[in-house]
Amino acid sequence: MHVNEKRKPKFYYGYVIVIASFIIMMMIWGMWATFGVFFESFLIEFGWTRTIISGASAFNCLLFGLICIFSAGLTDRFGPRRVMSLCGLFLGSGYLLMSRINTPWQLYFFFGVIIAIGMSVYIPILTIVAKWFDKRRGMMTGIVFTGMGLGTMVMPPLASRLISIYDWRTTYVIIGIVSLVVMILAAQFLKNAPEITGQSSRDYDELLEDSLVSEEELSLKQAFHTRQFWLISALYFFFLYCLLTIMVHSVIHATGLGIAAASAANILAVIGGLCIVGMNVVGSTADKIGNRLSLFFSFVIMAIALFWLLAAKEFWMLYLFAGTFGFAYGGMQVLLSPMVADIFGLRSHGVILAMAAFIGAFGAAIGPIIAGHIFDTSGSYNLAFIICAIMASIGFVLTEFLRPVKGDVKVE
Repeated sequence: MHVNEKRKPKFYYGYVIVIASFIIMMMIWGMWATFGVFFESFLIEFGWTRTIISGASAFNCLLFGLICIFSAGLTDRFGPRRVMSLCGLFLGSGYLLMSRINTPWQLYFFFGVIIAIGMSVYIPILTIVAKWFDKRRGMMTGIVFTGMGLGTMVMPPLASRLISIYDWRTTYVIIGIVSLVVMILAAQFLKNAPEITGQSSRDYDELLEDSLVSEEELSLKQAFHTRQFWLISALYFFFLYCLLTIMVHSVIHATGLGIAAASAANILAVIGGLCIVGMNVVGSTADKIGNRLSLFFSFVIMAIALFWLLAAKEFWMLYLFAGTFGFAYGGMQVLLSPMVADIFGLRSHGVILAMAAFIGAFGAAIGPIIAGHIFDTSGSYNLAFIICAIMASIGFVLTEFLRPVKGDVKVE
């Protein structure tokens, strides 16, 4: 195939899609990351246990994964502008309602349900970007994910500052108004398919020869009957199991080794910073060498980092782990959406990705719990980190079996 010889448009609307998606990602994940900042305020004012407060966050994560499936389907049917605007309304309203909580059921309903609905634009956003870009899909997905990393780094300190100036209820009002306005405004710039503007996802892209691209456009039902879907789901499970285990337990592990609390907390900052680097470097590299090979190397790097963690006992060794792990985490985060597009096509990209991510969410839920139980019974995280390292190792082996779906898919 050759690039279309027609005169290319001076401006490609796909870049507007990327900017709007970047802003939406920054809002949903930056605001979500502020939950921990309000933890102490809840403890002081209500006297709730840490288990009750933490449970609201876990409930939010599980319900979010489930709702993403429906959100993706609604976006395919009604278009992104309407669905994203509605989600923006839920997100902003949820945070406004958080300023009024007085009982645990309100915390679980407002944060665990209403805000989870607002956050469910996550998967549709990735699908829209995948539709607008072909050759540079990895790089553009990386830019969008940078919004997630930037929001996570900026919003919690800002929320903490606002709480110190005003109070936690007023801060939630501010967060709610900003989320509502920014999300709905950004949603107005989203369009579902390049063809709507008379442009093609290849207007600025030369086609990749020998690239891993599916010849099929599968539905979710068809994808269920393929080995590839369950491989992607397993990779999501291993990835999120390792990620949440490290994010929850790495700081307390470091303090247990005698590292100062402030220095130990910076481990998460290093992971977040290198995550952004990994998203953009790996995303751009994947456009040149392919998503499957890039995913393979990301799992290899994560496995090496986790085995290194077993021997890391000093300050610099833990920071080296954090940087390496963060880079690998960023690479995996940005590659899974383009990988689904490569294997199953774009027909049902959103719902297929959402279902795989929902299966992976169970890894996110049980990983920290298992690690905590291992420490409680053995007094050490070693076995927990070994399990993570083995999962990452299995992950890079499984990537070798990822191939585009062929035309012999059967639906029972």
